[in-house]
Amino acid sequence: MAPPMTTQQRLVIAVAVLASFVAFLDGTVVTVALPAIDRDLGGGLTTQQWVVDAYLITLGALILLAGSVSDAFGRILVLRIGLIGFGVASVAIALAPDPIVLIVARALQGAAGAFLVPSSLALITSTFRDAAQGRAIGIWTALTTCAMLAGPVIGGLFVDLLSWRLAFLINVLPIGITLWLLTRLTHRDERRPDASIDWLGAALCTLGLGGFVFALIEQPNLGWGSPLILITGIGGVIMFTAFLIRQRTAPAPILPLGLFRVRNFWTGNVATAFVYGALTLNGFVVGVYLQQGAGLSATLAGLASLPGTLLLILLSSRVGALAGRLGPRLFMTVGPLVMAAGALLLLTVRDDFSYWTQVLPGILVFGLGISLTVAPLTSAILGSIDTARSGIASAVNNAVSRVAGLIVIALLATIVGGSLDLDGFHRAAIVTAALMVVGGLVSFAGIRNPPRTATSEPAADASSGPAR
Repeated sequence: MAPPMTTQQRLVIAVAVLASFVAFLDGTVVTVALPAIDRDLGGGLTTQQWVVDAYLITLGALILLAGSVSDAFGRILVLRIGLIGFGVASVAIALAPDPIVLIVARALQGAAGAFLVPSSLALITSTFRDAAQGRAIGIWTALTTCAMLAGPVIGGLFVDLLSWRLAFLINVLPIGITLWLLTRLTHRDERRPDASIDWLGAALCTLGLGGFVFALIEQPNLGWGSPLILITGIGGVIMFTAFLIRQRTAPAPILPLGLFRVRNFWTGNVATAFVYGALTLNGFVVGVYLQQGAGLSATLAGLASLPGTLLLILLSSRVGALAGRLGPRLFMTVGPLVMAAGALLLLTVRDDFSYWTQVLPGILVFGLGISLTVAPLTSAILGSIDTARSGIASAVNNAVSRVAGLIVIALLATIVGGSLDLDGFHRAAIVTAALMVVGGLVSFAGIRNPPRTATSEPAADASSGPAR
């Protein structure tokens, strides 16, 4: 049994939870706020895509950099800068007079958020050891999951009763409390001034993703023949290719390509790309369509996915334990297929809308599939890599899930056929199901169960999922 926590250890957990809380909360608040943003600022589906993807571009690109930056400048300092940046960006979003300012502020928010979760977990791992570390990570996982659960509901209430702008100011209070708690820490901030930081690699990755995503989002408006689309699209591909070449030669790459020589690591990340791309697509489409198409309030749209989230919370630890005994392959195969079935159940949605008969069954089946998938997926990926490199392995998996999400959202107009009406909703459900099926087949073909031992247990943080 782990010894009782000291006052400083409790402070560390409080700081880590609150710092991560704002990032997770913002990620789920935004979806229910999108229709209100469109009504206020205009821009239609394109603006809604950019509000999501501007955040994911900088978050996905810079989260790989977070580890080396924290090593060089200190976890507490980086965490403090990330919190201040996230708070300033949140205020800018709330005050945005037009879509351009809003999108730029979201990109800045993603850049700041990229340093919050990795620095929070690094603070925990540097403070706790052995069983106490597993307990601390478990507390962090449980409480940050509450943020994901509360986000759509809180966001919906703010949108309906106050304003979508105030929904983004939810972050300010916990950020202020976290900054104050940081002043109470006596934790020694370890720094490595000689740590190598691949700023060039981070810039190439961000520009590559940004150019490619810009072309995908704007091509329905400008056409593939537009010089702007061609230049940004081809330029993005060239930049990202240069990023990958850079990672082969950089002395301290932010994306160690050698990790992908491990079968379960590369296979698990390919599965992550399909599964989390589908999850992002489903979350966006359901949150927006239930308001714009079905006529639900933002609050009810936020509550709509609650049953699935509750299933994830209730079942993930049990599934993680089973996967620890039986291996992850079965769960990573069956889970996405169950989610595919849940997505196809959404095809029953009709103009004469009924949440209880047309949406809830799909949400429940989808939630069951997520519960079967998340913990085994994380365990398979992190369990395949030496523990000394688990931090960078987790960061890579996080980045893969974010990039998959941003690419799918960038393709949204193509997927739904230009508008998110009932036909577009059905198209999105079919694409979601197809992506899940591919993810399940990739897992079946590529994942290998580790040798079974009598003492094998699931990873301590297996329930946290790649999106952490």
